[in-house]
Amino acid sequence: MRLLAVPAILFAALVLAGCTSSSGPESLVSGLPSKETTSSVAQGPVPTADVGAIIAQAENHPEQLAWAGQVPQPQAFESMTDEGMAVPAERPVALVVPDDPAGNTVRTRRAQIYSRQFRDAHPINFGKASPRKLAVHGVDISRWQGDIDWEKLRTQGANFAYIKATDGGDHLDPMFRKNWKRAKDAGLKRGAYHFFYWCRTAGEQADWFIRNVPRDPDALPPVIDVEYNGESSCKYRLSRAKAVEKMQVFMDKLERHYGKRPVIYTAPDFYRDNLTGEFKNHPFWLRSVAAHPSQVYPGRKWLFWQYSGSGLSHGVEGRIDLNVFHGSEDDWHDWVARN
Repeated sequence: MRLLAVPAILFAALVLAGCTSSSGPESLVSGLPSKETTSSVAQGPVPTADVGAIIAQAENHPEQLAWAGQVPQPQAFESMTDEGMAVPAERPVALVVPDDPAGNTVRTRRAQIYSRQFRDAHPINFGKASPRKLAVHGVDISRWQGDIDWEKLRTQGANFAYIKATDGGDHLDPMFRKNWKRAKDAGLKRGAYHFFYWCRTAGEQADWFIRNVPRDPDALPPVIDVEYNGESSCKYRLSRAKAVEKMQVFMDKLERHYGKRPVIYTAPDFYRDNLTGEFKNHPFWLRSVAAHPSQVYPGRKWLFWQYSGSGLSHGVEGRIDLNVFHGSEDDWHDWVARN
């Protein structure tokens, strides 16, 4: 028992020495930094907000898919027959204010831009105005492209995709939900488009789109597809004034809901009959597969150009529509950030 007292006294002395020392046993190992240094993470300013309140707020506002959500009720000033809707000459873009304005100072990493690797079953020589000279290409798809390998499609040059969501007031593209999720998972910027049906009211169609397309802040602005469709059961041709009025009702409702001004997709014949000189404050997406848009839509500024309906790409069976953004890579990143 007395022999054990000596080690005990020595151990106690070491413990007392450790209490007054600024370094532990690891600091005695020559040439190795302490674990306290190598495992530390530099911390920024500590927020003053109540963390519990932030968590509660996040739980009360999760990102939700609106596949089966409640259809919004038409606004009191909107007629379900679209009659009497005033068409303003100019409207401010709706702004989405984040719950934490300081979040605007956080810079996100720009997505990689892949160069165009697409082929074309019926290539067109656009000459000096070739879409190949523009940097950011993309696609638009629907159920007819089947099951898409989105990762492979992206590396072929699909930096963005517009995905068909709805048409009319009661049809949902059966591949929309899958394509919407998988395109984002693959890193593409994606948006949804609606094929406008002239025999249904604009308010009904807007409600149907809103019910089925999630309000995702990372999504591209929604698109209204307006064109003549010879295969449609709706053979009704509206007057120019009526067509513009219905489009305005639909787009106003989407802009209020998503906080983003809709893009107008159209084709040459419909544009000529209804849209020349109209909607000067809206971005346009123009179909022009035989000539540059400046020749087909003189004087019209455009954001997207659909230059082929016969594209071929790894990751997709069959043909696919090819599009290009009007601007440089920096222009693209700036536009995405603003929208």
